[in-house]
Amino acid sequence: MKTLLLNPPSFNNFDGGAGSRWPAVREITSFWYPVWLAYPAGLIKESRLLDAPSHGVTPEETVDIAMAYDFVVVFTSTPGFRNDVRLAELIKNAKPQIKIAFVGPHVSVLPEESLNASQVIDFVARKEFDFSVTEFAQGKSLETIKGISFRKSGKIVHTQDREPIADLDSLPFAVDIYKRDLDITKYSVPFLLYPYIAFYSSRGCPAKCSYCLWPQTFSGHRWRTRSSDNVAAEVRRALELFPNVREIFFDDDTFAWGKTRVLEICEKLKQINFTWSCTARVHTDYETLKAMKEAGCRLLIVGFESGDPAVLKNIEKGATVEQAITFMKNCKKLGILVHGDYIFGLPGETRETIERTMKFAEKLDCETIQVSIAHPYPGTAFNDYLLKHGYLTKHEMTDELGHQLPNIQYPDLNRHQIVDAVEHFYGRYYFRPRIIFRILRKAVFDGKERRRVFKEAKEYLSLRAKRKRFAKNVRND
Repeated sequence: MKTLLLNPPSFNNFDGGAGSRWPAVREITSFWYPVWLAYPAGLIKESRLLDAPSHGVTPEETVDIAMAYDFVVVFTSTPGFRNDVRLAELIKNAKPQIKIAFVGPHVSVLPEESLNASQVIDFVARKEFDFSVTEFAQGKSLETIKGISFRKSGKIVHTQDREPIADLDSLPFAVDIYKRDLDITKYSVPFLLYPYIAFYSSRGCPAKCSYCLWPQTFSGHRWRTRSSDNVAAEVRRALELFPNVREIFFDDDTFAWGKTRVLEICEKLKQINFTWSCTARVHTDYETLKAMKEAGCRLLIVGFESGDPAVLKNIEKGATVEQAITFMKNCKKLGILVHGDYIFGLPGETRETIERTMKFAEKLDCETIQVSIAHPYPGTAFNDYLLKHGYLTKHEMTDELGHQLPNIQYPDLNRHQIVDAVEHFYGRYYFRPRIIFRILRKAVFDGKERRRVFKEAKEYLSLRAKRKRFAKNVRND
């Protein structure tokens, strides 16, 4: 079957599926690669990967494109689900015989609710869907495909769960699909070099963070890895296909676990001589960081989340404040930049813990930061905690444009205080004189950097004003 693998248009600039680390419209426009869709796109002979948000493809244009296909696979998310259903209905109305499958964490956790949302969804593929949708495209009947849910005779049928893929080396290279179907100039993340390429070198995560969407709902806690030779081969392929790319980002936990494997991969990457970045955890020791730096590592994305020990314990982060401080000292000694992620609204959060986190962030002094609002996604322990204690509100988790809004409220911390805290944190962190100097110093002799900084400043200040209005309106209400 001719198959369209679709990251659907939703909110404007909404990075909501198939690779997004946090489904939302961000403070500054950012687009991650739709990596999850790239693998079945490589497995299905007649396929196309359409990443509508990053490429500015409208819903109307998406419907027109879908008419050339027999089967559409839609990667959906919790905040974008209703919009995605409306799009699927438009596609089905225009071509009734087309088959539509929904995939992603949301439908993996809520398969029955998702199917009941609209008759136009023919089936949902639970968790890793690489081979589930490939087998359907190849002509297998729904009853014989593992890991899917569908309607039959008025009832919803769930087939046997599909085992997570163990041999990741057997999957095609994502970068080949990027070359075939995507324009890499459409992808930018403020703290990564532009243009960049991203793909996975492992799946799953052993960590038990209670708020984290992916391992709890989709890829699992069993950590599975590609061989170091296979990873190095895709790096070489990426640099061959995209000679102008400035950085490769390993968008998974390859460098967060398994020290022996990390050192082995670093030896392979050192031979290639290129710049790369990745995610990391604060338990990474100096020896490992040194090996990563020598192999070309430029920047690490690190989820610090909170500077309060009790909050870190509540979310089962498996990390301490002391580890974070040592980790940052080692990174600075080695010259590795760090982008620090923080979250407001996790269990145990108060105005006091927020203040503690702000001071902690200033002490760590990462190159850049991101401050997110805690969102309770279905299927996570965080969501169960909020339901149990009655802290989950009926509000949407995004505004009408897809920006994050809190749908949680604690006895001593309400919704407008959480939004206020996010904006105060950004202002307090970035409007320090030496941070302003650090940003502007990069732009003085680089015209592209100046244009980027100006664009990002406009986007951020526009959202900052909008969030301040939201907080004011909530207080008035």
